[in-house]
Amino acid sequence: MVVVLQLDRDGWAPILERLAREREVVAVDLPGFGDSPPLLDGTTPTVEALAAAVAEWLSGAGLTRPPVVGNSLGAAVALELVRSRAAGSAVALSPVGLWTRPEAAYALGSLRVAHAMARACAERPGWIAGHPIGRTLAFWQLVARPWRIPEAAAAGALRNLARSPGFEPTRRAASAYRLRAFTPEVPVPVTVAWGTRDLMTPPHQALRAARLLPGARHIALKGCGHSPMSDDPEKVIRAVLESTSG
Repeated sequence: MVVVLQLDRDGWAPILERLAREREVVAVDLPGFGDSPPLLDGTTPTVEALAAAVAEWLSGAGLTRPPVVGNSLGAAVALELVRSRAAGSAVALSPVGLWTRPEAAYALGSLRVAHAMARACAERPGWIAGHPIGRTLAFWQLVARPWRIPEAAAAGALRNLARSPGFEPTRRAASAYRLRAFTPEVPVPVTVAWGTRDLMTPPHQALRAARLLPGARHIALKGCGHSPMSDDPEKVIRAVLESTSG
């Protein structure tokens, strides 16, 4: 079994069907995204709070310490699930939280622009998704070759982004998050993968990950961007399968 932590189900579409041939897959929308409601009682959606909510859901669903896979914010949540012993292993694709304050401001600022663009065309996302230039403008910071994203997937991603009530509060809360070293060491198998063409969280942040998580497996995804699932599905699938072989 593999639990995929997703904000954008269209972003994971290139690998889910293939992954499901090898593993039982449970795709979980993080609170405030997709079909999951925001956190209750006005709880600030910090990475730690999102991880706690996912851990509670996993327990309620009878999933005891499953392998988890996440990208970006989902990758940080996956690592926090490992820290809390709620996950039995993790694959973290370009996790947030290894940035400096200026790097965080840049990354989260670019996402704010993307969100504004998605909301502007919420009723007719095809205005952007239907053209290679539009897809490039919308997704340049996320994938290495945004013009290659299928039109339907791009439209779905824009629609989901525009309609996610958790986006803005989560974006604000994420700016303060910093990944902490595991003490005394990573308690279960962890793989951290980074695209060599990541423009959101540049590859030098992978060096910080290696210093903080020396017991993890660290791999580079050559030619991939921040969300590598569409850039090279086979590389991502191979990383997940190798990391969940047990």
